[in-house]
Amino acid sequence: MARAGITPERLTVAAADLADEVGFEAISLAALARGLGVKDASLYSHVAGLGDLRTRVTVLALAELADLLADAVAGLAGKDALKAFATTYRHYALAHPGRYTAMQQELDPVTLAASAAPRHGELVRAVLRGYGLTDPDETDAARLVLSTVYGFLGLEASGGFSHHPRDLGTSFERSLDALDHALRSWA
Repeated sequence: MARAGITPERLTVAAADLADEVGFEAISLAALARGLGVKDASLYSHVAGLGDLRTRVTVLALAELADLLADAVAGLAGKDALKAFATTYRHYALAHPGRYTAMQQELDPVTLAASAAPRHGELVRAVLRGYGLTDPDETDAARLVLSTVYGFLGLEASGGFSHHPRDLGTSFERSLDALDHALRSWA
């Protein structure tokens, strides 16, 4: 038997799935090995340890979301692109909470540059070009958009909005409407 078909890629996906189930900080090599039906030690021939595995999950999540974002905003501009971008982010965060948390982890500069993280920046800038923004306004607007999206998603994930019965999807849409208004009148 080929060790249950274990590869670094399979371990990474299994760890990402586990992170979505139990939380990114709760993943462990022992739990992963149990889930795969192998001994803990057998994982070390595929990953350098828990830190390496967590980095791999972060890189995987960044790539998955970048692909989804690129598909979502393709051919769109302005408010349509903004809403597609932000809604895709939100859907990914809700469907993959462990992966989304992993994306908030700091990567070393070499890994970061080789990951899909730069694509995220390129995609938000592409959305903003639909508003006619150029630097330095584009950078400021990108920070506003990402802060709004990340902030909303962070509060939503932590239950920060649970005290009010208003539908979160409606509030998210209204936030995007306000962002669109701000971006259209940026000058």
